Amino acid sequence: MDCPELERVISGRSMVTAAKDQISADLSDEVVMLHLKSGVYYGLDAVGARVWSLIQEPRAVSEVRDALLEEYEVDPDRCERELLAFLQELAAQGLIEVQDAPHA
Repeated sequence: MDCPELERVISGRSMVTAAKDQISADLSDEVVMLHLKSGVYYGLDAVGARVWSLIQEPRAVSEVRDALLEEYEVDPDRCERELLAFLQELAAQGLIEVQDAPHA
């Protein structure tokens, strides 16, 4: 069985937002989430929680990256690489929705 969400490649121009079939709660500097369909809980550290707060509304991955670069002292290439990997994992777990990058 093919799962298009797992095969989708996320880029800096992709639009991402929190999925509708999850609930989340802020706990100090962390976030816990429950995927309603699978019943699986997830926890995010402070940086993951910040990303999660940024994608509560649809947002381009590049906007999320730029916000992180302003708030954290991190190499831009490392920031983008780790952000894309993190978002890919969230997408694989069904926790975010991804829209393909608009064509120029």
